[in-house]
Amino acid sequence: MLILRAFVNFCKFMRNEWKIFTAVTIGLIINAIAVSYFTIPYRFPDLGVSGLAVLSNYMFGISPAWFIFFGNLTLFAWGWKSLSPRFIIFSSYYVILFSILLPIFSTIKITLPDDRFLAAVISGVLKGISGAFVLHVGGSTGGTDIIAVALRKRYGIEIGSFSVIINLIILGLSLGIVGLHSTIYGVVALYIYGVVIDNTTHSFDRRKQLFIITDNPQNVSAYINNTFNRGATLLHGEGAFTGQDRPIVMTLLDQRQVALLKDYLRQNDTQAFVSICDASEVLGKGFKSWKSL
Repeated sequence: MLILRAFVNFCKFMRNEWKIFTAVTIGLIINAIAVSYFTIPYRFPDLGVSGLAVLSNYMFGISPAWFIFFGNLTLFAWGWKSLSPRFIIFSSYYVILFSILLPIFSTIKITLPDDRFLAAVISGVLKGISGAFVLHVGGSTGGTDIIAVALRKRYGIEIGSFSVIINLIILGLSLGIVGLHSTIYGVVALYIYGVVIDNTTHSFDRRKQLFIITDNPQNVSAYINNTFNRGATLLHGEGAFTGQDRPIVMTLLDQRQVALLKDYLRQNDTQAFVSICDASEVLGKGFKSWKSL
């Protein structure tokens, strides 16, 4: 009975979270390609548990898949009580599928670039895109994320500070194993990874915030609702000089929608005053889900 109930609950979870599972799957496939073809063949270092896995491969010939699987299994056992069920499900899914894909890709041979710098750039770009897919939907790659989340809940240690320390240690170990040149190329790849993931995640969430001062707020709101299927908020303003009521429509749109709205106002409300600014992240219905945090 308990097994059946657990299975039903899992099916409901999968039905509600299928978009997140799809994004995580795409992200981990891209990351597996980056590690299999643009990290290990060039003896570049990596970060987190994956970084320790590739180092074990360089030193002892151990498949990174085994190290990643059993390393994460150990971390799950250590931090089990501090982790949420959602975090455990997504982390386990990522680790298991990633561990399966690595040996599969290792059997598929492709032509690799001779230029190590080009390989480092490709590695960083692919890992950045992969990380952006996972972070955007609030997924987890397991590994040092498990330690970071557990330490934050138990001792209040900030995740950012922990990540920097642990990854510096891994890079230090890499220097002694793969040498200075490979470590430098690896650092280049990791820098590009950081730039790509930062810009990509911001592009997912970035919107334009508009404040429209108009004498026809209902018409403008109706246009936004009906044309873009977006909400708008009516604010009550007052002209500082005239003392007259000045209704304000506030909304959040993407760049294409902004262009269409400006064209509508140009044709129908030339007395409107519009202020447009960037909103780097938007949370709520119709935008980024609170579940992704």
